[in-house]
Amino acid sequence: MFVAGAPQPALAFSGEAPRPAPVKEPLKNQWGTADLAVGITASPKVAQPGQPLTYHVTVHNKGPGDAVLPTLRVALPKDFQIVNVGVAECEPGQARNRVVCHSSDDVLPGGSGDMTITGVIAPGAHGPLRARADLTSEVVDQDETDNTAEAVTRVDEGADLAMRFRSSTRFIRPGHWFSVRAEVRNRGPRVVRDAYVFFQPREARLLSARGGRCRGNRQFVGCSLPPIRSGSRGLLELVFRVPSRASHAVATMATVYSRRYGDRRPANNKASVRVALRRA
Repeated sequence: MFVAGAPQPALAFSGEAPRPAPVKEPLKNQWGTADLAVGITASPKVAQPGQPLTYHVTVHNKGPGDAVLPTLRVALPKDFQIVNVGVAECEPGQARNRVVCHSSDDVLPGGSGDMTITGVIAPGAHGPLRARADLTSEVVDQDETDNTAEAVTRVDEGADLAMRFRSSTRFIRPGHWFSVRAEVRNRGPRVVRDAYVFFQPREARLLSARGGRCRGNRQFVGCSLPPIRSGSRGLLELVFRVPSRASHAVATMATVYSRRYGDRRPANNKASVRVALRRA
């Protein structure tokens, strides 16, 4: 809908009111005017730190005339990192976190369009987040009060989950098993009822797990934990077997996250262990 272009000065046309005389005079009409409206909404309505957020922008021409070469400008919060803009022809504005869309076509009366802007909220963001959309064109607007819209989004406190990870041994022989202990600490402020630990056990296969519901395949293991209160911890104990033909050290990485809450300190969500191979 929007392509790159340059804004031009506003244009307007007007005439005199009609008279009963036989000679017709130009009508004092509203030719060349359009009533543009813009709206912007955010999803989800409450943002999570470190998690995605999507803005949906809509434009509409209520008429009676064409909206000549409209331009849409969207100002986004500083704690919002843009990942994708749904209209490829839009371009970054001169200021940071600005999107500018110039239309190469007029929008007819009753015409409308929309676009989405997706991004990620900074882990340390504090709300409210304010996004503003402005819509203009090269003709007079009958009602400029709806040419600007704003979306105000609250940022949740999120959670702070930390991972500690250790192995029962530093060395292992091919064909033997070893255990790992994963400790997830909830530093608050919320009770986390959906903590999930994701393992990448290279050169090892899961034999058993205790402390959570775990499923795995040859490449990944996922475990859901019981609810963890603020200030408390959850424990997982997993047993892995090293293939008899293993040729490299066993390096296992674990990552914890909440499916509902964002994490304000994601750097401590990961931990890893390395178990070296010892030949017989």
